[in-house]
Amino acid sequence: MPNTLATIKSKLDNKVGEEMMVVAQAGRKKITKRHGILHKTYPAVFVVDLDQDENSFERVSYSYTDILTKNIEIAFE
Repeated sequence: MPNTLATIKSKLDNKVGEEMMVVAQAGRKKITKRHGILHKTYPAVFVVDLDQDENSFERVSYSYTDILTKNIEIAFE
């Protein structure tokens, strides 16, 4: 079954409140790993509350297209 934005959103809707890790491309050979909790899903983006021990800011948001185009990878713990 091919991934669509609607299927990605519905899968994330079921995971709200769970701990997750986001691996994002930060440059040519750089990646960033962020741990947090999936806070809320919106029609075009989802919000992750980040672990304050590791990060200097509270929240980060990503688009569902980031997952579809493989700019980020997510894993639930």
